[in-house]
Amino acid sequence: MTTIIRVADLSKTYASGFTALKDINLEIKQGEIFALLGPNGAGKTTLISTICGIVNPSAGRITVDGKDIVTDYRAVRAMIGLVPQELSTDMFETPWATVNFSRGLFGKPRNPALVEKVLRNLSLWDKKDARIMTLSGGMKRRLLIAKALAHEPRILFLDEPTAGVDVELRREMWNIVRELCAAGVTIILTTHYIEEAEEMADRVGVIAKGQIILVEEKNELMRKLGKKQLQLQLSAPVDVIPETLGAYGLQFGADKSELIYTYDTRAERTGITALLNDMRAAGITFKDLSTTQSSLEDIFVDLVKEKR
Repeated sequence: MTTIIRVADLSKTYASGFTALKDINLEIKQGEIFALLGPNGAGKTTLISTICGIVNPSAGRITVDGKDIVTDYRAVRAMIGLVPQELSTDMFETPWATVNFSRGLFGKPRNPALVEKVLRNLSLWDKKDARIMTLSGGMKRRLLIAKALAHEPRILFLDEPTAGVDVELRREMWNIVRELCAAGVTIILTTHYIEEAEEMADRVGVIAKGQIILVEEKNELMRKLGKKQLQLQLSAPVDVIPETLGAYGLQFGADKSELIYTYDTRAERTGITALLNDMRAAGITFKDLSTTQSSLEDIFVDLVKEKR
């Protein structure tokens, strides 16, 4: 894929002396869904705001489709749609008026047909003439996306787009994001919902303390860092794990009638057959077994913990 956003050696230090971003290097590919994960205060919103030209960088360079965000600001900003965390619009306005106004802010000519299409795609057409204050929380969220799409951007930033919304609406918005991506829009998503990234993202970036600590294709990340565990329900509890099984790094589960063996899915041999043979030799039998795979959330927590 072609790189559409390139961030090189980006840093941001505020007047107070606080460094929000430090030496960020990142490339976003055209047409992908990129999920940026990080704990509160990690720098997610600052990074997005800097790429969008809302926050001035202290050092480094950002280009969008080869254009510099500073020297070609207007051209770059016209390519970008931003869906912020909070609704910032006139509550007495209507969806129809506010989406048309957002389009006009970018110097785009009036296009009622396009605005109608955007509102219909986001299930807002029936409310086009209602005051925004009367809309439900989910409709207001969709209106933020409609505003961001009004000027036909090629890149869409979604900053915590489903924070505080119910599960049904979250899944509805996931479908909207997929449809936009299928239409050729590049999506950059920040989220606290790990399952959101696991469900949708092509690639995942993890940021902590203002630094990118990992960028990886989601499936490859799951393969490389995901751990698999074999859970053995013992026929009878054991007080201690025999020394002869020490090499397997076994741990007790919820009680001493369960043993857990963690193994590397990339290894040529998992060691499970040898473990079961050695358990039998040690006089330990089991009545049931099951396996579990690390989720993206497990991986994320481990990565951030290491950064601390």
